[in-house]
Amino acid sequence: MEEVVRQRLLAINRHFYETFGPSFSGTRFGAQPGWERIIHYFPAQGAVLDLGCGNGRLALFLERHLSPAANLRYVGLEGSATLLAIARKKTAALEHVRSECLQVDLSTDVWQRASGFFDVVTAMAVLHHIPGFAARARIMRAASACLRPGGVLILSNWRFAHNQRMQRKMLPWSAAGLSAHEVEAGDYLLDWKKDGRGMRYVHQLNQAEIEALAADAGLKVVEQFVADGREGDLSLYSVLRVQEAAQA
Repeated sequence: MEEVVRQRLLAINRHFYETFGPSFSGTRFGAQPGWERIIHYFPAQGAVLDLGCGNGRLALFLERHLSPAANLRYVGLEGSATLLAIARKKTAALEHVRSECLQVDLSTDVWQRASGFFDVVTAMAVLHHIPGFAARARIMRAASACLRPGGVLILSNWRFAHNQRMQRKMLPWSAAGLSAHEVEAGDYLLDWKKDGRGMRYVHQLNQAEIEALAADAGLKVVEQFVADGREGDLSLYSVLRVQEAAQA
């Protein structure tokens, strides 16, 4: 993918979340069903890095589902100033989760300074907004480097291409001034109709791509499953762990 095209797709998503942040947040008010299947990976004592934390609802989920004796450090990174303000407000009064939400553009390398510190790194509905396989691979490698030995990286990514409801949201690339040959296989534009008209860039990652990204980042797949949405299969979850070094 040409860099000018990649930057155009990133700009589309930045504009969307700044413009429709409050409306988007209003549709993301509770925990996803799939989170119930990953809660056991989160330690009661430790540190979590949430890449693309949105309105902070993962921190609220952890507050409600970890034991009353929990004392978890939560660091949320979010590029949208609009969503970040909502996240800070929602997480300010948490008791068992010590929350810090920072404005960071994940497409830059600023956030990659926390090497080896976190027990869990999450990217919930985030990686599919990163245009270009090479860029997704860079983020995966950086996320892997943020993990302590034995830590896990948890991903969720939309599985929308097979879903009739989501198919109705697909827009032609001409809506963004682009053509299909300029983007990669699995790339789509989805429209938005709440409180105005907008669009987002989304890439559908399949199991094979996630496995390839994991291997490149020195991670092994612990488990994968589908959950969420009305049909119960709108998201693909992947739990990845740092591979142990081979013994000589």
